[in-house]
Amino acid sequence: NFHMCLSLDVDNKDEVQTAKDFGARLARRSIAMGGTCSGEHGVGYGKLPFLDQEHGAPAVEMMRTIKSALDPKGILNPGKMGS
Repeated sequence: NFHMCLSLDVDNKDEVQTAKDFGARLARRSIAMGGTCSGEHGVGYGKLPFLDQEHGAPAVEMMRTIKSALDPKGILNPGKMGS
């Protein structure tokens, strides 16, 4: 598990894109090395695209099913898990 903090100009679209690309490469590399794209705080919005790669589509669909059963109105963590 690691945390990173990048210093960048949020008004500079190139810097923002470079930071996003770096984060994506880092997540993919972590998964490829047997690690996880997330840490102790759960998956943030930026890491949602990596869940299928890490856990596989069937597992992610099961997570969505459980979330839907426990939160049918989608009011807990709206936007997570496709709610």
